[in-house]
Amino acid sequence: MYAILPDHEPLTWAELPDLPAPGPGQVRLSVVASAVNRADLVQREGAYPPPPGASRVLGLECSGFVQDVGPGVTGWREGDPACALLAGGGYASQVLCPASHLLPVPAGLSVQDAAALPEVWATAWLNLLDEGDLRAGERVLLHAGASGVGTAAIQLCRQRGARAWVVVGREQKVAACVALGAEGGSVRHDGAWVEDVRRWAPEGVDLVLDPVGGGTIPAELPLLATGGRIVLIGLMGGRVAELDLGRLLVKRIRLSGSVLRSRSDAEKARIVDGLRREVWPGLEGGALRPVIAARYPIAQVELAHRLVAVDGTVGKVVLNLR
Repeated sequence: MYAILPDHEPLTWAELPDLPAPGPGQVRLSVVASAVNRADLVQREGAYPPPPGASRVLGLECSGFVQDVGPGVTGWREGDPACALLAGGGYASQVLCPASHLLPVPAGLSVQDAAALPEVWATAWLNLLDEGDLRAGERVLLHAGASGVGTAAIQLCRQRGARAWVVVGREQKVAACVALGAEGGSVRHDGAWVEDVRRWAPEGVDLVLDPVGGGTIPAELPLLATGGRIVLIGLMGGRVAELDLGRLLVKRIRLSGSVLRSRSDAEKARIVDGLRREVWPGLEGGALRPVIAARYPIAQVELAHRLVAVDGTVGKVVLNLR
């Protein structure tokens, strides 16, 4: 097999021993494509190691064809097209994962483009609907609204009858987010996003999806309605913040942290089942869609990482292995 390892600079497509045959409950995929997540860049810097037992190869999602199945696996057979939610290993020509973390390639999508689905749609579904308890009619603030997770979250808000406002890095990204269903957006560097949100939702925001942390959360607290929720999913802006706990108390605000990668196999299986039940029909019918900013051959992974690093995308960057 071939794979991209995080500890080779520059990143190189290198030959490695083949993976073993799948064990009980596992499937081995022949990988066609993977996709870049910001977590890949952080892992490459040494700040986000894979969970114990996970592959140290980069890549949190992939798509391809079932190569073989382990004992006890039902519902999958050799040659089936599939995409997979991974704890690591996606930048490789072969992947082993629990069969319960596999999803079918939605009708109407190519196997390559299905690589852009598992990580961001799982993150959006988990943190909006499961952790965030999103309801119809609620007002949602989405930071990094033009990211892969952001573009998926906008569409889930629209599907659920919720209203979304985005904060993005560049002006041209606002229009792209509005086209997906956001009601409007702000450029975070302009410094006016707090006032923009206050005008948009004068009665307060019900839910915030925040991958930034740091100084952003104190600015969000005054914007929240009574009973509002903040789901923290990243620390791009730092891990330390000073909070007005009185505001949390009086307004009954709930602040929760959420990660996906380190969850147990059973938890991930539950999330994948939720995607299959509540998101995949929308992807099959065309009401939901992956937003893909660029496609690169795996040999140009360095270019793909640079594009994500400079915040130059709306949606996902796909890495094609074939």
